[in-house]
Amino acid sequence: MTAGELGEFGVVGRLVGRLPQGGAVLLGPGDDGAVLSAPDGRVVVSTDLLVEGRHFRRDWSTPYDIGRKAAAQNLADVAAMGATPTAIFTGLGLPPDVSAEWLDRLADGLRDECHLVGASVAGGDVVRSETVILGVTALGDLAGRPAVTRAGARPGQIVAVAGRLGWAAAGLALLQAGRSSGDPALEPLVDAHRRPRPPYACGLAAFGLGATAMLDVSDGLVQDLGHVAKASGVGIFLDSTALAPASPLVDAAAVLNVPALDWVLTGGDDHAFAAVFPAGRELPSEWRIVGEILEGSGVLVDGRVYRTGGWDHFSPANTDEIVTREK
Repeated sequence: MTAGELGEFGVVGRLVGRLPQGGAVLLGPGDDGAVLSAPDGRVVVSTDLLVEGRHFRRDWSTPYDIGRKAAAQNLADVAAMGATPTAIFTGLGLPPDVSAEWLDRLADGLRDECHLVGASVAGGDVVRSETVILGVTALGDLAGRPAVTRAGARPGQIVAVAGRLGWAAAGLALLQAGRSSGDPALEPLVDAHRRPRPPYACGLAAFGLGATAMLDVSDGLVQDLGHVAKASGVGIFLDSTALAPASPLVDAAAVLNVPALDWVLTGGDDHAFAAVFPAGRELPSEWRIVGEILEGSGVLVDGRVYRTGGWDHFSPANTDEIVTREK
């Protein structure tokens, strides 16, 4: 059975049947719109778009991985604002030859990633398209707390990171080079590209630890912290010794003959959290201090402008499909 044979409403019914609803959803899929509770009176909203050939390839990633990835990158944005994710809505473009089993696994991936943070897939839309396209909107509840934005950094504070950096970029490089199998030491990197693992709990706890600014690292640490620097009107100094690549990255760099630190500083899609805290603040072990906030502007690594940047979909250098590089 394929999506074309199921028809639009059959596809919708099959997806909805695999998506249980949580307590924040007062009215789920099946009407003209969903109804969610908003006890705080404010709602955090974030939207991302994933396009086949640009963000994933079906011959590289399972539908379950694609579902997990699509949900994760949106849920991470909500958590980076200090909000608890409550629901996602998914717009899905599908070729008619996609199998029903493929749809099942995609829905399972969306559902299981949402389950990690207690969120629901509360609705969406389905349309025929030439390639698989997922547009995901995530909602979150601040529970009376102020949002943790990019504009709260001040000179004298520290910069800390929670989560993995560079793993997804290294995994993509291995896939591009045809070196994605045969070495168990490198397989975790390939898995990181297929399915990110944001440290949601760290993002949600950051406000309680005193975070004054935070973001999800999706386009590269240097580039994303540049947004904090600009929004806050400060400079950021990063210490490369505090960003030493993990051993799998070192192994992959040796295989591909590239600098592992490039992945750490410019690789996206791991969805780690970078946050700014008051100086001297004792942080849990999940956070590592990697730099400080200074007077000035921009981001420096060991006192210098780093020679490579992060991802920009409309940069002339980044116009190729995923076979070359992707967000």
